[in-house]
Amino acid sequence: MNTTTLKKAVVLVSGGLDSATALAMAQEAGYACYTLAFDYGQRHRSELLAGQQLSASMNAIEHKVVHLDLNLIGGSALTDNSIAVPEHETEGIPVTYVPARNTIFLSIALGWAEVLGARDLFIGVNAVDYSGYPDCRPEYIAAYEKMANLATRAAVEGHPIHIHTPLLSMSKAEIIKRGIQLGIDYSLTVSCYQANEQGEACGKCDSCRLRKQGFREAGIEDVTRYNPEQPVF
Repeated sequence: MNTTTLKKAVVLVSGGLDSATALAMAQEAGYACYTLAFDYGQRHRSELLAGQQLSASMNAIEHKVVHLDLNLIGGSALTDNSIAVPEHETEGIPVTYVPARNTIFLSIALGWAEVLGARDLFIGVNAVDYSGYPDCRPEYIAAYEKMANLATRAAVEGHPIHIHTPLLSMSKAEIIKRGIQLGIDYSLTVSCYQANEQGEACGKCDSCRLRKQGFREAGIEDVTRYNPEQPVF
């Protein structure tokens, strides 16, 4: 396929199940995909390696890692080691919420899209099987897209920006089934909030719970690599 004739898109990848599926769906829709990951001070580095490997194996045109230090503001179990990652379901917005994370990530993706001449951004947010994060809701995405089209030269000059959320209304089981149809090797993905350096999941956190439940409800073998030193729920 001659990728020079395809529309360009910037796809946010975390190394996890959802973003891998969003990348595959963007490619299926006919986009030449440029993948973007963030080293923002999260608890483990294995998701960054997973994002790099996935982007390479799925033939992304280019993969970038942007370095941020959200440890400086903390406020989340993912960026502050003094806050424990919960291993049971909690009420309300959990402590794994990273303040303004998607706003920060989308802003940098928006900037790279302008440089590339891309008019489309893909992000794997989900409003069904998710942890209650406010920046994963459809009204947030709609508001951000409106802002993006007020803030960019591309939009002002008649080239509007579109933010695609192909997983928004899908259950985790539906996401997994769709990804299998598209040929994704989910054993390469890391979704755990506290995976070890080898990318092995804890099997206890909210992300692990939703992922395991998704495989079970999809009737598909769970290919997640779990930490053998941790008892899986």
